Amino acid sequence: MASRAAPVFAAIPAGGVGSRLWPRSRRASPKHVLSLSGSGQPLLIEAYERIRPLVDEVFVVTEEPQAEMILDLIPGLGREHLIVEPAARGTTNALGLAAMTLAELDPQALMLSTAADHVISGQRAFARAIESALQVARSSPSLVTVGLKPRFPSSGFGYIESGGRVRIGGRLVDRVAAFVEKPDAELARRYMEGGRHFWNLSLFAFQLGAFLNELRQFGPRHHAGLLRVLAARRAGDEARAAAIYTRLPVAAIDYTVMERSQRLYMIRAGFQWSDVGSWADLAQLLAVDGAGNASQGEALLVDCRGVFVSASDRLVVGLGLEDLVVVDTDDAILIMPKARAQDVKGVVAALKRAGRDRYL
Repeated sequence: MASRAAPVFAAIPAGGVGSRLWPRSRRASPKHVLSLSGSGQPLLIEAYERIRPLVDEVFVVTEEPQAEMILDLIPGLGREHLIVEPAARGTTNALGLAAMTLAELDPQALMLSTAADHVISGQRAFARAIESALQVARSSPSLVTVGLKPRFPSSGFGYIESGGRVRIGGRLVDRVAAFVEKPDAELARRYMEGGRHFWNLSLFAFQLGAFLNELRQFGPRHHAGLLRVLAARRAGDEARAAAIYTRLPVAAIDYTVMERSQRLYMIRAGFQWSDVGSWADLAQLLAVDGAGNASQGEALLVDCRGVFVSASDRLVVGLGLEDLVVVDTDDAILIMPKARAQDVKGVVAALKRAGRDRYL
């Protein structure tokens, strides 16, 4: 990509597990290292390859236990392009650590943050949205996000509410009025019909200085603590850096900064997207038979309707089933109604409470 006076650094947060996709997604095989889109590639590889032509350098932000796994997964990445959290402490700290680390390389740079575990198709439309977001961020000290017009009334996604349209840097953008967490089905339907709400992709672009100023204002404990983390790392004291980092409050960047900022704008985009937040979401990405069944791996569905099966190395047979999800792994099987797909996180919590860590 052509060089710029202010380079663009991409930061891909790739931590956590993705517990709603248990038992496939676990500590040893988190969601972003799984192949879920049908391409045969892990989601993180897809995210890396998708963003690499659009920026100057790509960095991956991950927690210490996953660092070696990610370096093995992306051989060309290099340790110098890995930003390591001592522990998972929420997206405020992850993006704040990334921004401060990248500011040490070039304080004038722009940062683009894009998720490691989403499924996106339509590279040209994606690239247009990214370029628009970067143009707005480059032309003003704004925070810029990307939203999608809902294709259906999803109660599994977060939403961004538009507060009206303005023009910045030659681009027509929406002022962001609010972030809305997963609504119930009726509210999601009203959002879709109203035309003012867009799916939240957790995709952001900004000048590093603009973001860090907002973090200092709205998340002062995070900002001050992260400065101490970076100082400890510069002194070569990783143990102290870890001790400081693990005491930082855990919070999502949407709550800490984005929904409080008066400088947040949204680009409307048109590519295809899913956060694959549950087994039901994954089932919607796959080809279905005449009865609405979908499967991965070795599966045979007889007299079934609306069933999704994710099989491993053995045949899974369903007979006379309806609207179920069946996930088979070497040591665990999950069976549930599709309507309960968002509740799998509670199963993982129950396993933790029971001390059954071998399944986590």
